[in-house]
Amino acid sequence: MRRSAQNGDTVSEPAVVPAPRLLQAGSSAPFAVTADVAVSGPADAVRTLRDAVRSRTGLDLPASPDGAAVTLAIEPGSPESYVLDVDAASVRLLAADDAGLFYGVHTLVQLLAQDETGWVVPDVHLEDAPRFAYRGVMLDVARHFHGLDTVTAYIERAAALKFNVLHLHLSDDQGWRIEVPSRPLLTARASGSAVGGDGGGFFTRDDYRAIVAHAAAHHMTVVPEIDVPGHTHAVSLAYPEVCAPPAISDHLRDEARQRGEALPIAGIAYEGIAVGFSSLRIDDEDTDRFLADVIGDVAEITPGPYVHIGGDEAHGTPPADFARFMERATRLVASLGRTPIAWHEAGAAAGLAPGSIGQYWGFRTPTDGMDEKARAFVRGGGQLILSPADAVYLDMKPDADFALGLTWANGPTTLRRSYDWDPAAVIDGVGDEEIHGVEAPLWTETARDLADIDALAFPRIAAAAEAAWSPALGSDARRTWDSFRERVAQLAPLWTRRGIGFTPLAEVDWTRE
Repeated sequence: MRRSAQNGDTVSEPAVVPAPRLLQAGSSAPFAVTADVAVSGPADAVRTLRDAVRSRTGLDLPASPDGAAVTLAIEPGSPESYVLDVDAASVRLLAADDAGLFYGVHTLVQLLAQDETGWVVPDVHLEDAPRFAYRGVMLDVARHFHGLDTVTAYIERAAALKFNVLHLHLSDDQGWRIEVPSRPLLTARASGSAVGGDGGGFFTRDDYRAIVAHAAAHHMTVVPEIDVPGHTHAVSLAYPEVCAPPAISDHLRDEARQRGEALPIAGIAYEGIAVGFSSLRIDDEDTDRFLADVIGDVAEITPGPYVHIGGDEAHGTPPADFARFMERATRLVASLGRTPIAWHEAGAAAGLAPGSIGQYWGFRTPTDGMDEKARAFVRGGGQLILSPADAVYLDMKPDADFALGLTWANGPTTLRRSYDWDPAAVIDGVGDEEIHGVEAPLWTETARDLADIDALAFPRIAAAAEAAWSPALGSDARRTWDSFRERVAQLAPLWTRRGIGFTPLAEVDWTRE
């Protein structure tokens, strides 16, 4: 986006992603960032700013107890909000809480630019606060295992774009990824496999605690997902007594033949990517004990308010059995003092625990009654998380020739398609009040390491961040595709300096430094 300065020249407006509620660019001289510019404020926020500036510019700004040119401070306001004022003499960041300071710092770092004099921050007044309380990314560590270093790096990347939730998909047909003391065979027998025969792995309880702590230090909440009653083939390797035999359909046979994959066999590790064939045994006391043990152990080391229990693609479970199971599973989570989250299919069950949250993963235009199942969560006193697969599934190919990703969500998902949707326009009757937030999942059938994750997620993760944080699509001049493509282009030097291997999609004229 561009604006006219007072002298009639045309200059670029400062680029911030996700778009703030208010940004007023001035025309006076910028603030010069030099090695002697001191920073004062709460210790954690000062440390975050100094680290980020050092990473971006190489400058090691000194900390000062008071009287600094850059001041960070807490002032009452709405949660996570902040106000940033920059002029030639000073930078002042006021936030309602520590999270607001953190987000304001990352906005300030985005504004850093170079001119003929060195590093500067433009003259600007900015007011900002999130549209939705829940702004999530999901990382699938089950199809391919991604260890502690990769997960913490993804936390840092997401938090810088003002995401505040990390949803970890910890179990699936291909592997079990979390230590459960009451069920030790899960990691002993079911954690060593992955898609394509790759090696597996799992998080010890100390690993998981480290992830939770790193997330908290970046103002993110961890949501663990144990996917039941489907996506449970790995469980059969450890506790076969709680699992039904694989349900082999003609569709599954066709998929396996087309991809050259073996069909799932009970008791043998599954290395393909088909879905919908596995199920726990419903109405079995062993299954109920298994679920209570697993959910209880995971909840014990999860300080956040949520536990996700899956519920998607349970094609191997008869509908009536599925409904009874999800009712019991959500009530189990609620009995542990946590809010249950389930994929939208669980809305078919009439007796879910009150206040259960549904996660909608259907398309931007709902099909096959997915919207009605999603609306059931709202009728039950809960809310929805919007994750339309053909917009914010970061594992979809950005174009047909891309080496990574899949295309089942209405073909490749371009950056523009990732951007051009609004959460309140997806499901009739579900507006901002009924929406808990937005989440961008990244399934890892084709993603083996952090480089693959970066290549798939960036830059489309920035579009998801804007859907979650910024005002509604089209509500002002910044919430448009034309504005976004110009603003996100200017993040390229910052991402490059931080070692993020983003994909420079041809839809954007990327800034070079």
